[in-house]
Amino acid sequence: MTEVAAALIWNGDRFMICRRPENKARGLLWEFPGGKLEPGETAQEALLRECMEELDVVLNVGELFMDVTYSYPDMDVHLSLFNSTIASGHVKKLEHEDICWITKEEIPNYDFCPADAGILAKLQKT
Repeated sequence: MTEVAAALIWNGDRFMICRRPENKARGLLWEFPGGKLEPGETAQEALLRECMEELDVVLNVGELFMDVTYSYPDMDVHLSLFNSTIASGHVKKLEHEDICWITKEEIPNYDFCPADAGILAKLQKT
């Protein structure tokens, strides 16, 4: 099981989504920023590291919004998604194909990674 931490980064009523690079698994699908935990890291530590590496921002990591287990053909993922805000820095596109801030109502306009389906459904209900 691959452990992944992701951020539900809020700016008012909008949250950040990132488009995966074309050359990666699930390329060009949208996802929440974050990444895989390294040995010995907590989910929060991994989230801080990944968002610094990929977006050049420091986060305020809040409470767990939801966690999900999903089986892709090539891997099983346990994803922990944390409510977050940007503490410092300006978002840079260091790894992703694109970055957008969207409202809950705009979710249907984007093709997300399948593991995010339950999260997106919960977001749309809140």
